[in-house]
Amino acid sequence: MSFFYSVLNRKVLLLVLLLSGLGLVQIYSASYIFSIEKYNDGLFFFKKQVLFTLIGLMSLLFIATVSWKWARILGISLWVLSVLLVIVTLVPGIGVTAGGAQRWLDLPFGFRFQPAELFKITSPFAFMYLIALKEQSFFDQRPFLFWVFPAFAFALPLLVFALQPDFGTIVLFFCLTLSVVFVLGLKWRYICASLALIGLGMYLMVVFTPYRMARIKAVMDPWSDPLETGFQVIQSMISFHSGGVFGVGLGHGQGKLFFLPEAHTDFTLAVFGEETGFIGFCVLLTLYALLVYYGMKIALRTEDLLQKVLAFSLSMVFAFSTLIHIGVNLGIFPPKGLTLPFMSYGGSALVCTFLLFGWLLNIEKHNHFLY
Repeated sequence: MSFFYSVLNRKVLLLVLLLSGLGLVQIYSASYIFSIEKYNDGLFFFKKQVLFTLIGLMSLLFIATVSWKWARILGISLWVLSVLLVIVTLVPGIGVTAGGAQRWLDLPFGFRFQPAELFKITSPFAFMYLIALKEQSFFDQRPFLFWVFPAFAFALPLLVFALQPDFGTIVLFFCLTLSVVFVLGLKWRYICASLALIGLGMYLMVVFTPYRMARIKAVMDPWSDPLETGFQVIQSMISFHSGGVFGVGLGHGQGKLFFLPEAHTDFTLAVFGEETGFIGFCVLLTLYALLVYYGMKIALRTEDLLQKVLAFSLSMVFAFSTLIHIGVNLGIFPPKGLTLPFMSYGGSALVCTFLLFGWLLNIEKHNHFLY
């Protein structure tokens, strides 16, 4: 496998394997009691996560080893597929509702798939494709299409996310879009105008949706309603506080004993913080920071503009997903329903994260000789 010849790729792959292994331990610890109570099998979620990890690793190796031409075609094709599947989630009788949101599709053998996860990691290919058309002067004679294409490509799935509802994915996508246009050197007046427009849209989506407004108030003052809207934030903070510096020990956390809601998904970081303490929390953040750093380094090392944009965008998807989850668990952001890469239970998110790093490894494989 030629991507092993790059020292940077070996570092990325090592970190991915380390975090995925750590994630399996975390899923076992965070879900064991809940699995026994609900399924009479303490390894129910763990066994599924092992399967997802194996599928993800095979997907990563496949993407990393194919030619860049096929990796690019596959990425664009999966983006188109993700848009179609996101729309399908709203079709009655096909889309699956859980937790008050219609975001999933049923798969054989009792599995579910969340198309939003595929959309998140493949949307950078849409940016890349748009830039490629612009570089080829496609829009010179068709300036109107320069606005129609992204409006159709991105507005439709975002509208579906609003209807599901999936506010977390909308926030992540807007953060990704702003970071990309900033790096590409869009004029400040356009960036400021975009910020104002996005900010207004976010404000309207919050103030006209009572439960979102309640979540904002819960973050500002969780003790005003400790048994309802502030319950999640309070329990998460209690878990972090209980962990102290060194933690209570793996498997000995109390927050996962039905105090923390969704302890193996949305609030898995709080469980990890309680059991490993401040030191474990800092080590985990360091691993995530290194992956983002190496992703950015891959973007800087390539001379091809499209690969550069893609590597940067993929790194930002990973970074924003991690930051939003951390912010929710620390009580900085209201709950968004975004998982923590590698550490939260969920096959859709895990396999898609492996795919993300497969594309990064593929880009570096073709460019490691530049430095």
